[in-house]
Amino acid sequence: MYKPHHAATDVATVKLLIDGEFVESKTSHWRDVVNPATQEVLARVPFATPDEIDAAVAAARRAFATWRKTPIGARARVFLKYQQLIRAHMGELAAILTAEQGKTLPDAEGDVFRGLEVVEHAAAIGNLQLGEIANNVAGGVDTYTLQQPLGVCAGITPFNFPAMIPLWMFPMAVATGNTFVLKPSEQDPMVTMRLVELALDAGIPKGVLNVVHGGEDVVNAICDHADIKAISFVGSTRVGTHVYRRASQAGKRVQCMMGAKNHAVVLPDANREQTLNAMVGAAFGAAGQRCMAASTAVLVGDAQSWIPQLVEKAKTLKVNAGTEPGTDVGPVISCAARERVESLIASGIEQGATLELDGRAPAVPGYERGNFVGPTIFSGVKPGMRIYDEEIFGPVLVILAADSLDAAIELVNANPNGNGTAIFTQSGAAARRFQEDIDVGQVGINVPIPVPVPMFSFTGSRASKLGDLGPYGKQAVAFYTQTKTVTARWFDDETRHLGVNTTISLT
Repeated sequence: MYKPHHAATDVATVKLLIDGEFVESKTSHWRDVVNPATQEVLARVPFATPDEIDAAVAAARRAFATWRKTPIGARARVFLKYQQLIRAHMGELAAILTAEQGKTLPDAEGDVFRGLEVVEHAAAIGNLQLGEIANNVAGGVDTYTLQQPLGVCAGITPFNFPAMIPLWMFPMAVATGNTFVLKPSEQDPMVTMRLVELALDAGIPKGVLNVVHGGEDVVNAICDHADIKAISFVGSTRVGTHVYRRASQAGKRVQCMMGAKNHAVVLPDANREQTLNAMVGAAFGAAGQRCMAASTAVLVGDAQSWIPQLVEKAKTLKVNAGTEPGTDVGPVISCAARERVESLIASGIEQGATLELDGRAPAVPGYERGNFVGPTIFSGVKPGMRIYDEEIFGPVLVILAADSLDAAIELVNANPNGNGTAIFTQSGAAARRFQEDIDVGQVGINVPIPVPVPMFSFTGSRASKLGDLGPYGKQAVAFYTQTKTVTARWFDDETRHLGVNTTISLT
């Protein structure tokens, strides 16, 4: 098992992974990894030095020379083994994740499992990384394509899914023949490091996967490094926009999945009980810390009368530490996150929204120091209010009203974000119209969090995404490979002496 080194203070230190070895950083800049339910310091994470970043990239560059030549079946077998190891350690991984991130143990297992699905997909790389061929496009000429790896790739991942999102990135990159440098969130890197150790146990050779930790300086170093060819990012819009601009200017291929304001449109013909259950779960699960959380409800027509029932359902959710049985809503990641969520709630009151349910300062016996915010609901919300215009990233549901489906579609399309949206209805005609006219990359029909399975890809749009290709599925294969087109002609005795041809034709 990955065991961080114990420093003189007897607090574990998270290591770097460079060239197949877990190494102690020589940095003087450290950050505490804190249990958000208790404020216990679990470990100290280093902010890697420039030399350490260079060493990680150099190791990946050296490893690429041989890894890119490794048969595709051998690469696939690594991920067959890896998915077995993740399954075998699911409980351990969930426990680490809950301790450092705060989400409930069942939700932590779901975090790992959604990443595991991508690992399973990576094991099918032999069927995914296929080129095309056209025989005899001209006299004796064949044209075909090769899908070849780029080289050293990098990933920058957020705190809210410290298992799933790293598993979105490096398995697909490595399976396609690249090598990888991963920078996990500095707030909760421990479960990521355990997954990395399991990846080495599965057979990923030294140097193929490397890990550096840190903040803004490390992100900038990844963006600028000449030997890194592609970067995948998931996180805030502010940082993602910076990464995209800086790395693109450095000539890299970049994909950035960023912030959101996901609307769930509820028509009055929807199944009321199922819709209310879905909305409460999607708004408040993971303490609202999901980029795909259904944080915004648009109640159409008579559905506006459902607000009291929605509030009553939200009141039944249990706020507690993620390790406690029956917990529905755990803490947010940090004291700063709690303060920001509470300030946004206060702004909603000040700007005239109706506070239907106030989740501030919930009583959580035994965890009085935890970063808890309970389910919070506002009605009467309008564009221009901070609680609508900003991504809250906490357990806060804002409710807007619309007179018709047309008005609801217009409202959603006017919002700059395009990560996900959903409609709740029993009308196939309304659902089809919604999916056609809505300008959002991922659409759910009676599904509140429409994150696609790995056979497809994550397809957020507009202000929620920069870059054309998503982070897993077929789009990830395209992102992590370059297409080389070969036009070939083999001469036989009859065509050997055709003479000089100065025209563009191949015939």
